[in-house]
Amino acid sequence: MPLAVFDSASIACLDAVSVSVEVDAMVAEERQSLVIVGLPDSAVRESKDRVLSAVRNSGYALGSLYGVVNLAPGDLKKEGSLYDLPIALGLLSSFGKIPHSQIQNDYLVVGELALSGELRPVTGALSMAVLARDLGKKGLILPIQNAKEAAAVPGISIIPVTHLNEAVAFFSNPESIQPVSVSMTQDLFTAARDIAIDFADIKGQLFVKRAVEIAAAGGHNILLSGPPGSGKTMLAKALLGIIPEFTLEEAIECTKIYSIAGLLPEGKSLMTERPFRSPHHTISYAGLIGGGAVPRPGEVSLANGGVLFLDELPEFPRRVLEVLRQPLEDRRVTISRANGNFTFPTSFICIAAMNPCPCGYLGHPDKPCRDSQFEVSRYRGRISGPLLDRMDMHIDVPALRYSDMIATNQGETSLVVRDRVQQARLKQYARLGIGRTNGVMLPKESKIHAPLDAACHALLQQAIDVMGASARTCDRLVKVALTISDLAGSDRIERHHLLEAISFRNISAR
Repeated sequence: MPLAVFDSASIACLDAVSVSVEVDAMVAEERQSLVIVGLPDSAVRESKDRVLSAVRNSGYALGSLYGVVNLAPGDLKKEGSLYDLPIALGLLSSFGKIPHSQIQNDYLVVGELALSGELRPVTGALSMAVLARDLGKKGLILPIQNAKEAAAVPGISIIPVTHLNEAVAFFSNPESIQPVSVSMTQDLFTAARDIAIDFADIKGQLFVKRAVEIAAAGGHNILLSGPPGSGKTMLAKALLGIIPEFTLEEAIECTKIYSIAGLLPEGKSLMTERPFRSPHHTISYAGLIGGGAVPRPGEVSLANGGVLFLDELPEFPRRVLEVLRQPLEDRRVTISRANGNFTFPTSFICIAAMNPCPCGYLGHPDKPCRDSQFEVSRYRGRISGPLLDRMDMHIDVPALRYSDMIATNQGETSLVVRDRVQQARLKQYARLGIGRTNGVMLPKESKIHAPLDAACHALLQQAIDVMGASARTCDRLVKVALTISDLAGSDRIERHHLLEAISFRNISAR
């Protein structure tokens, strides 16, 4: 019987790679046997039992057979159940149940089969659609549950199937299934925007709100320190509402991450809102950074394009916090395993919150602190200097007075603030490229785009001498000053911009 070949895919990190499913089957007089080779894992090896039952329960009598399934290339580890559908189609093609034609080479095929022959969803559909387009395929055949997600990629046909019989019918008659399409316009992200906490709802804290606006405009990390109830968590959640909407490219990258992690909401074709991740302080370093035998993205990658909020920062284990250094500095994290290196993007705004002391009331105007100096020092010492150095702004959040809480005057809304942030970001995109903000500028770019005059140099030197700051802190002060300049519509950093940037490094926990 003829050799059948169907093209499929495997997930490597965030991208899909091509896998060729070769099926060679024949009638056997002895007991039925199906062997799968090509570095399959347990889930792939078990697929032979699912496939044979699905084929039989779909009404196809193949009788006793001996078959070999080769998943090429042979040196690539194959994982998961997404090869069920191409293996089943290969068997049916070998036995003449599907006519051999060019159409088999025009599509990638993925999908998990139930014993009844029904299709179950897989992870990584968006990455597979991108691969199909890059390979010049006409389209992608996959479970209907993944169809809208894959349809976010323009330029290819997405063929949704619910049952093995539908896939067989498609190869006999391509007109039997209509491709799925979704509308991908910038309006999609605007319509989906939901502001959970508006800036106008936050009472007082004008200085802190200004710092949060700057963080949103320049993509800067920010650390908030203040007593319980001063509004740190509320300010962190409000930050998400003033960051501009996703661009289509940002949304696709974020969707790929959530698809690989199996966290894409059911029925959604695309992540239309920027993520806000707030892991509990009991999280492991693998949960934060990513991990596993074949690494999957952690919280720092799930926050890509959005906000990572670390509440009660000193309560996180120090070993966990220290692994944040590379993601905060390089905007990506690389995880090494025996089978290769895996790099995930980590371009997010980190906003961390902490109390000034274990009891939380150090410096409170009304409530006395119960902690000794040793306890306060030990509490603050849980956060290392190198990690603090990577936070662009250190802000003290004062306790709210009753007069602030009952004030009737409304501050600026998130929409008004977001407009300013958007204009500042447009200046940065023109300067550095689409999607790049001042917070990710390289030192050599800072010299070009953020030159300082003599007055600014003198002020910066004075500040560094007083603060005892590192070269990294100096670089970050200049970046924050440039963002302040962008918000003000200025073409260069002026002395008062740098002075304001310095005022945002004035945290008592330092």
